[in-house]
Amino acid sequence: MNEIADYKFPGGTIVAHADDEALEGRIFRAMCAAVAVAVIAGAVFAPWRVTAGLLLGGALSLVNHSWLRGSIAAAFGGANAGGRPRLGVARYVLRYFFVGLTVFAAASLDLISVPAALVGLCSFVAALFVEAARQFYFAIVQREDN
Repeated sequence: MNEIADYKFPGGTIVAHADDEALEGRIFRAMCAAVAVAVIAGAVFAPWRVTAGLLLGGALSLVNHSWLRGSIAAAFGGANAGGRPRLGVARYVLRYFFVGLTVFAAASLDLISVPAALVGLCSFVAALFVEAARQFYFAIVQREDN
């Protein structure tokens, strides 16, 4: 795998694996941007329950993403030191109960639109598409000319 990471293009640039923290930061910022765009569009074009659903779903998506990063880092932190990876199943599954109960409570109080909350929860997917487009752009720009 190191041969792939150290491959040099004819122009002299080195193709290396993206820095994990930079990648996570870009994905989180893209998630925030996707939520902001969805909420602003919802505020302009949709009823207030749809906007509230987008806002709640987006906020839960951001919290869930941060919580997942922390859970996975804690679970596999021992694996890097030569130990077995430990994953607290209860902590991992509690995220889904928290998200589900929050959406259920808000929907029961008739504060949100459930489909809009589900769309807000999909901000991670939008962020992945943004990152894929970014990577595709750089692959095209730095490609070898034949």
